[in-house]
Amino acid sequence: MNRNDLCYCGSGKKYKKCHLEIDAKLQIYKMKGYDIPPKRLILSPKDIEGIRKAGVITKGILDEVGKLVKPGVTTDEINDFVHKYTIERGGIPAPLNYHGFPKSCCISIDDVICHGIPSDRVLEEGQIVNIDITTILDGYYADASRMYYVGEVSDKAKDICECAKKCLEIGLSVVKPFNSISDIGVAIEKYANEKGYSVVRGFGGHGVGKVFHEDPHVSHYDTKTKGMIMVPGMVFTIEPMINEGTYKLNILDDDWTAVTRDGKLSAQWEHTLVVTETGYEILV
Repeated sequence: MNRNDLCYCGSGKKYKKCHLEIDAKLQIYKMKGYDIPPKRLILSPKDIEGIRKAGVITKGILDEVGKLVKPGVTTDEINDFVHKYTIERGGIPAPLNYHGFPKSCCISIDDVICHGIPSDRVLEEGQIVNIDITTILDGYYADASRMYYVGEVSDKAKDICECAKKCLEIGLSVVKPFNSISDIGVAIEKYANEKGYSVVRGFGGHGVGKVFHEDPHVSHYDTKTKGMIMVPGMVFTIEPMINEGTYKLNILDDDWTAVTRDGKLSAQWEHTLVVTETGYEILV
């Protein structure tokens, strides 16, 4: 690309006024052994705005769905609410039929780490529940999840949920240009381990926006690798899954539901974010 060409990122600026300096700096990191993000991962302002708009629906669901999380409600009832809310606002629930997933959201209870399939299962007092929502709007994806309490829960249950949320916040604090994606996992695992918890290794965050899942993979533990360098315009999720006991997991016979191997609790919070020139912006 020539200096006076329009930049590949879609900003409308000339390359020399946009990504020329960043790309030169990235080559230095490449020589040091870091992974460099391919150009397709640098999204345009238009793309980022599209993700932000999809995120309005995702956030709206997460804000409202907590009213349904109470004893006696089935996870199918919650799924029906999610589906209707999404469709009424012009969106599409991304999980539905994704590689055969049969429902419009993931609902994971107690020892379910992620990808719990809504069913006729009835919520019970004292449970903790993760609800994971991804909305497609005008071709853009926005992904987030939160933890909810079913009635009164134990101090043990509250603590792991609070730890998972803090781990997300700690991961976000690491995000800024020219830090490595690997730094996120280092920071998260250090805090979780200090609290006596483990971090799931079988799943991680991911690029998102134009597709449901994309590079980079975001590990939430210390991989002992240099990893990919973050630059402005990259969009991905941070979604640490924190376990009360071992980080090891099993996948149930439905080929989706991931559960803790020891049957102990798991909790997760998630945001979709974009790397900015000074740090990050939460898109949902």
